Amino acid sequence: MLVGLSGGVDSSVTALLLQRQGYRVQGMFMKNWVDIHGDDQCPIAEDLEDARAITESLEIPFHSINFAPEYWDRVFSHFLAEHRAGRTPNPDILCNREVKFDLFLNKALEMGADFMATGHYARIEQREGRYRLLKGLDPNKDQSYFLYTLGQEQLARSLFPLGGLRKEHVRRLAAEAGLCTHAKKDSTGICFIGERNFAEFLSHYLPPSPGPIETPEGRRIGEHQGLMYYTLGQRKGLHIGGRKDSAELPWFVVGKKMAENVLVVGQGHDHPLLHSRRLTAVDLSWTAGNMPPLPLRCKAKTRYRQPEQACTLEELDSQGRLKVCFEQPQRAMTPGQSVVFYRDDECLGGGVIDHVEGIIYS
Repeated sequence: MLVGLSGGVDSSVTALLLQRQGYRVQGMFMKNWVDIHGDDQCPIAEDLEDARAITESLEIPFHSINFAPEYWDRVFSHFLAEHRAGRTPNPDILCNREVKFDLFLNKALEMGADFMATGHYARIEQREGRYRLLKGLDPNKDQSYFLYTLGQEQLARSLFPLGGLRKEHVRRLAAEAGLCTHAKKDSTGICFIGERNFAEFLSHYLPPSPGPIETPEGRRIGEHQGLMYYTLGQRKGLHIGGRKDSAELPWFVVGKKMAENVLVVGQGHDHPLLHSRRLTAVDLSWTAGNMPPLPLRCKAKTRYRQPEQACTLEELDSQGRLKVCFEQPQRAMTPGQSVVFYRDDECLGGGVIDHVEGIIYS
């Protein structure tokens, strides 16, 4: 059994629980990021030492591996390309597919492990001849949204011991076992890169390209630094507040005109241009290995923290794009983000949002 140790409390307790269940556990720390600009705010060295300390506490073998070149080629280059095109990608999902449940899983099997394990809050259940990806029981920590790209091969070889636990229980187990990570702050930010000033970080790789900020009617009210630095529904960082010729409602990004390098903004959290009922999705993944019969009524999320919304998966068009229609208008559905489908507790799969009906995104 090879456990991916991040240096955090979740992976630490994952190793602890599997050891208590009788598995022969080994731990491996993955280094997947090297900051070429010398602004490394991600505490990789600290995380590495914490991971090593956990293996010493549990008296299990420790390994480390460097997937930084592969991470750059298979995750970060895509991340940059999507932002360059004005979309908003989710690197955590791509990192799971390309690194944790491909490179790392293959390394575990190469080392002779039967399974790999991570600290994700999700569950795997085998029923009726196939593996099902289920939501974690802690609704505040469920991470199935980030795992929808896993198929039967990955699910058959993966274990998520924390899926049936709440976060406070995990921390209590770590404290009772004397693990050094029991009170460590949860990691945030981009997968393996960490918490950053996002626009400043992105500017190292995608130089600023200023242009006008306009209302939907075409009135210029400011200047943006580059369309790749903004996403639909964004309020902060626009620097256009306090205008005497406008009402007091705050401004939000409601669209992008890529060809003209124009950022479109409107006033009010519920501006009509932020709402839509229909989208098309590409790059589809299904945890069962194949697409369910269509049309299909289910629920979906278009961002991680969103409550599930009733929808119908209607049909594939001639270009292989899945049409999705929601019962109620959804706010700020964003090209590049993922739409993930659920039936009860089961994650069915998902895809990348390619187009949202009615929004300004060209």
